[in-house]
Amino acid sequence: MAITLEQVNAAPRAEALQLLDGLYEHSPWVAGKALDARPFRSLAHLKYEMTRVLQQAGQAAQLRLIQAHPELAGKAMVGQQLTTESTHEQNQAGLSNCTLEEFNTLQQLNRDYSAKFGFPFILAVRGPRGTGLTRPQIIATFARRLQNQPDFEIQECLRNIHRVVELRLNDKFAIEPTLGHEVWDWHEQLAQYSDPGYAEQGLLTVTYLTDAHRACAQFISAAMRDGGFDEVRIDAVGNVVGVYKADMPNAKTLLTGSHYDTVRNAGKYDGRLGIFVPMACVRELQRQRKRLPFNVEVVGFAEEEGQRYKATFLGSGALTGDFKPAWLEQQDTDGITMREAMQHAGLCIDDIAGLKRNPADYLGFVEVHIEQGPVLNELAIPLGIVTSINGSERYLCEISGVASHAGTTPMARRRDAATAAAELALYVEQRAAQDIGSVGTVGLLQVPNGSINVVPGRCLFSLDLRAPLDAQRDALARDVLAQLQAICQRRGVHYTLELTERAAAAPSAPQWQQRWERAVESLGLPAHLMPSGAGHDAMKLHKVMPQAMLFVRGQNSGISHNPLESTTSDDIQLAIDAFARLLGNLALETP
Repeated sequence: MAITLEQVNAAPRAEALQLLDGLYEHSPWVAGKALDARPFRSLAHLKYEMTRVLQQAGQAAQLRLIQAHPELAGKAMVGQQLTTESTHEQNQAGLSNCTLEEFNTLQQLNRDYSAKFGFPFILAVRGPRGTGLTRPQIIATFARRLQNQPDFEIQECLRNIHRVVELRLNDKFAIEPTLGHEVWDWHEQLAQYSDPGYAEQGLLTVTYLTDAHRACAQFISAAMRDGGFDEVRIDAVGNVVGVYKADMPNAKTLLTGSHYDTVRNAGKYDGRLGIFVPMACVRELQRQRKRLPFNVEVVGFAEEEGQRYKATFLGSGALTGDFKPAWLEQQDTDGITMREAMQHAGLCIDDIAGLKRNPADYLGFVEVHIEQGPVLNELAIPLGIVTSINGSERYLCEISGVASHAGTTPMARRRDAATAAAELALYVEQRAAQDIGSVGTVGLLQVPNGSINVVPGRCLFSLDLRAPLDAQRDALARDVLAQLQAICQRRGVHYTLELTERAAAAPSAPQWQQRWERAVESLGLPAHLMPSGAGHDAMKLHKVMPQAMLFVRGQNSGISHNPLESTTSDDIQLAIDAFARLLGNLALETP
């Protein structure tokens, strides 16, 4: 029989602890300590308080909890000595039906893991949707995590314990994140479309106006129509635009959305989560036959990643009047111009200029996005509110020295271009770390025609410098470029610089950021504020209207631009709930 939050809040401590029995393996103290935070405002609040207990418990207590867990497909399972909860979970993942080869592989992984870390491998085998990972997925994850460092792996085990407990709490309370499941499924369905060369390998790549890209647009369009949008169209740059009309004529519009193109060998959630979350909210409004005092316009932006052509933010840029006609003559690696690709897709190039929105018609722009980083995952917080999207500067650089014989050139006589670049790379790391929110990266580093026995005479490298505020970014760039000059002068080498991109920071509009904060706090969660180190479509809309973003926690250390990119249907559900609260609150504010 399902329990309720009211029961947990009202029951005497011992009875409440009994209601929460079985969450942690042989460790009821975690739930007992979490009860100090009663009354819980929501199930999400209860889950969060339990994670806080473990965070504050110290490593000795954390290790004892980890060591209380059984091995996967280990002796306890064979001897039927697992707890009822663990038995159910391992059975659901099919671990009781392993082939002999799978069982032997798991046994060897258990031995190797125990020898390296001294505690059992813990994995939430019911997975991100709660329906169970496959045995190959479990084995692949086991092998991958065996490569982690011990301190990191302790935290990875704790994160998986949090997920196990979340699912067990859902069972106790008979809660299903129904909309989260549906949106999770949409991502899986959309991921079936991938460009040639990747689709055959089961990898996800969707670049601008390929067949896979156009199939994605059709999928999103159909889902919008099925979800009750009043208007659905694909515009002149390939954006998918859906409008859910207000309950009155001449109402203003809330704009939202994100991109559906991907990087090469991508994850399933980058961009697409920001399309599907508001789509789910609109569908629920339509099901309830409810209209708002403003239109809701959801845009699946056709291009953000700059993978096929050098143009980036092409989809959102078109809405701000920032589509450059010169882009039409850019060629992809097959020599196909953007103009030709657009014509092949049936897009009307002459209509692009008319896509520019009138800011006076809009209330603002909000975007939901997977975090693409480890912060929320490490803090065990499902949602974060973005304070600013970092401004950035990017450079392509070359240092020229003198190529010379590696054996005959004394160390004091060398004009080594590569060591000069290496010294700068270390400085970038040190200098960026001095600021809160600044980051600096040397992502490309190449010695052209290098040889093992030649002192490098040339070195090509990149600089990517970012910070939450333009002034902070500019100070970082000044210091790095001054250091480059000093290093080269001291080492007797020369350098050239090409500024390839400068993007202004996009601070969230205070009023809109506060709307996200209120929406998240109303779910019983902390309103965690954080900058975005990555660029987003919101940066383009920021130029013409107020904007603010909501981040959703990623799994697997928050990795993104990677097939391991993931999130859970529970976190998606919270994002949907937060978006719905924002819509409801905004409706109360709108005359």
